[in-house]
Amino acid sequence: MIVIVDDRTLVSDTYKVSFGREGVSTSGFSWSDFQGWIYSAADEEFEAVEAFLISDCDDFKGLAQLIKNRSTAAIIAMKEHKSLASTLELFAEGVDDVVGKPCHAREILARIEAISRRARASDDHCVFGEIRTFRDGRDPLVRGEPLSLPRRELRILEYLVSAKSRRVTKPQIFSHVYGLFDHDIDENVIESHISKLRRRLRQRLGYDPIESRRYLGYRLVPPSNW
Repeated sequence: MIVIVDDRTLVSDTYKVSFGREGVSTSGFSWSDFQGWIYSAADEEFEAVEAFLISDCDDFKGLAQLIKNRSTAAIIAMKEHKSLASTLELFAEGVDDVVGKPCHAREILARIEAISRRARASDDHCVFGEIRTFRDGRDPLVRGEPLSLPRRELRILEYLVSAKSRRVTKPQIFSHVYGLFDHDIDENVIESHISKLRRRLRQRLGYDPIESRRYLGYRLVPPSNW
């Protein structure tokens, strides 16, 4: 999920549509609401955030560090009018990148990936058993062969693989796939996505790799002979 901070609802809504076409969920905040959320949000909410997209702000000082105290996600500042002085100031404050407005959603996603790739160094994939997922949009490999998945199922699989054997709850998966504050979609849609995903994985692996426990959530499990 990408958090967009802009006092103009129209800007946030436009980016929400653009990122949605790329299969990425967003949540929009005004500046005052965002600063309050930083202090009050639970850790699991921050874990669902992939990047912060910060629009023009007259009082940016200290905000980037405040975000970094709670999250390792990329921070990208958007400027209506870029100048060398303002760009250097933003980098000095701790942002990871500065882009001019308007900026296409795909370019922003590419910049987020580049920032994450540098942070991970050579770690560009995640592995659990015979499942390997990538952080650059490629199809996952299951038993060494690509497995094409709808984008929602792909994001769920990536989240489960990154969690290793740790159990994750339905709300955590929903936040990762749809965003924290999308109340127009029933959280139970996750059950449908996982049902389809586990059927595809079972066909390829010969066993069901997703264990579910009522009220506790989901996790990946290896085959019995692993």
